[in-house]
Amino acid sequence: MIRSLTVIGHGTNLLPHFIEHYTNYVDEIQLVVYETNLYPNLGKEVYEITENYSKVKIIKIVKDRIFDWQKVTTLYNMFKGKHPKDWWVIADIDEFHLYPENSLNLLISDCDKNGWEIVRGGFIDRIGPSGNFAKIESGVSLWEQFPNAGFFRYPMSKACPNKICLVKGDVEITSGQHYAKIDGQTTWKWQGWNHPLIAPFLDYSIQVHHFKWDSTSIERVKEVAQIKQEYAFSTEYELMFKSLFKNKFKIVLNEDEYMFELGLTKPDYTLYKNWKNLFNKIVSI
Repeated sequence: MIRSLTVIGHGTNLLPHFIEHYTNYVDEIQLVVYETNLYPNLGKEVYEITENYSKVKIIKIVKDRIFDWQKVTTLYNMFKGKHPKDWWVIADIDEFHLYPENSLNLLISDCDKNGWEIVRGGFIDRIGPSGNFAKIESGVSLWEQFPNAGFFRYPMSKACPNKICLVKGDVEITSGQHYAKIDGQTTWKWQGWNHPLIAPFLDYSIQVHHFKWDSTSIERVKEVAQIKQEYAFSTEYELMFKSLFKNKFKIVLNEDEYMFELGLTKPDYTLYKNWKNLFNKIVSI
């Protein structure tokens, strides 16, 4: 069985789009609801959205402090570990994967044949028309609502763009789901990207289309920055907010460093033509 797992602490406006996207790829979508004082009724909201989707299971509702990304990673490791030999798609609620040859089954087949247990990926940031932070509409494709694909979060905030996207359940992932830990060693750059359990990244890489940047995200970035806690990576969020403020809360689409390609309105791995160059940059970070 192929399962996806997400810990949702906000973003119910994204949830129907998320379910529709991953229903095309996996057998089961597991949700852990992370309630906080900012979102105290999140479990009820998630249930009302998901009750008619047969593939979706709410497996746990937890209550904890706001914006604790390390706790979120602990939850990912805990629940996927319940099925240690199964394949798990790991994706936050705003992360929409696209797979080589547009086929998750083919990717997993290659992994099984070669004994790989981890597939890496990296962010492609999505933004609305003219670089604006658009309001998410129901019933309209996210890819059409956020048609511009590029790489602006890292240049603006130094947030890690590496992601662990596909793993066996017993593989430990590190904070932010950015890396794997194998035999006590974090697979960071030269310390493990050529590990035999990791699919060769030059040939196998997953695009993580990041639909984080909607109309609600600016206030959320500000809130994370203001709590000034290491567990929330507040320094990184403060940098992001300052960069957004400087640019009047609009992303500059013709900035060379951001590597934008415009008008990508379909979920197709082949559409972002600069992916190989971007991913080579990501793995060097």
